[in-house]
Amino acid sequence: MSDKAILEVGGKKYEFPILIGTEDEIAIDISTLRGSTNGIITLDAGFKNTGSCESKITFLDGEKGILRHRGYAIEELTKNASFLEVAFLIIFGELPTKVELEKFEIDIKGQSMVNEEMKGIIDGFPKSAHPMGILSALTSALTAFNPGIVNVNSKVDMYNAVVKILGKFPVLATWAHRRNNGLPLNYSDNSLDYISNIMQLMFKIPTEKYKINPIAVNALDELLILHEDHEQNCSTSTVRIVGSSGAGLFASLSAGVSALWGPLHGGANQAVVEMLEAIEKDGGDVEKYINKAKDKDDPFRLMGFGHRVYKNFDPRARIIKKAADELFADLNLNDPTLKIAKHLEEVALKDEYFAERKLYPNVDFYSGIIYRALGIPVQMFTVMFAIGRLPGWIAQWKEMRENGEPIGRPRQLYTGETLRPYKSIEDRK
Repeated sequence: MSDKAILEVGGKKYEFPILIGTEDEIAIDISTLRGSTNGIITLDAGFKNTGSCESKITFLDGEKGILRHRGYAIEELTKNASFLEVAFLIIFGELPTKVELEKFEIDIKGQSMVNEEMKGIIDGFPKSAHPMGILSALTSALTAFNPGIVNVNSKVDMYNAVVKILGKFPVLATWAHRRNNGLPLNYSDNSLDYISNIMQLMFKIPTEKYKINPIAVNALDELLILHEDHEQNCSTSTVRIVGSSGAGLFASLSAGVSALWGPLHGGANQAVVEMLEAIEKDGGDVEKYINKAKDKDDPFRLMGFGHRVYKNFDPRARIIKKAADELFADLNLNDPTLKIAKHLEEVALKDEYFAERKLYPNVDFYSGIIYRALGIPVQMFTVMFAIGRLPGWIAQWKEMRENGEPIGRPRQLYTGETLRPYKSIEDRK
């Protein structure tokens, strides 16, 4: 292969270097395009074919169904590591030693207290406020209580910022849930591991002792690991571009929360459960909805099947399906909506229509039904996604700053009016 790409415009040729990644991905470096061609730009709506950065964090091959973090297969990470182990790997580049992991866990617990004045902020929200809106605001508000700038060139400063946000974020996230439900705000229990603590933050009430279910904790641990990072998706790109302006870590993370809130991004698992509830309300006829999905003239679409990136089976779905099966068996659930989900999965996996189009259940399908099985309300699904994605956002912000990436500034193709004279208000019709 040539090490140059040639673009010909108006009879003139321009050369641009070809870059090859460590997994043989190929990119044409057009960073000099506009300058060398006197203003020509590329147009790529949604940046589907545009690489915004070089990154060492996550490798994703949608055609082959591959997902790796820092070179480690997602299958091995979910089987052998904890959420915080994978977070350390993603953020700092290597799996932690036993000593490093123990210190990491202790330091995160040491940062789990949230300033009491934050309660005044959450009290200002009506109970009807969406928890993602509350979480975004509370994350941004952390800057007021931590006004110092994180020096990414200082390992100590960066480490302290990481453990601080990892310690406080689950508290803020679960406070949003408890505020919505009129429950007293909980504090972390430092005798528990990270995932068990999230569970008690969500569900513990003062009048009862909260019992930890290890199978439920394992299912949530695996699910959050699967969400930790997923390359340059909408919220991750948002964190990087906001951070490229010089915005601090907490402000950039708040922007990521807002981007994740969108139904086309983090809200997909919520859409799955809403679909299942609609099928159940309509009598639970799965075959009817399978046929509706296959009818090109019917607007109905099966939520949680297929993926924008994976053109094969979502590797995360293969992993979490097993955890879902174990959880359902342990809880002995009689929820008709979950039974519909299992029936839908079985029918779709055997149907040639879906197999030919590679419309397999994705991670959103299983995450939605797992959250429901755990008793997590639908409005909190995207908040749980945010807790899982937090380490990836941190890692991407850290990498962007360390690489000294320039401020993000996409171009546009102007298609509006050309120059025209100003009309006085009397002459406008």
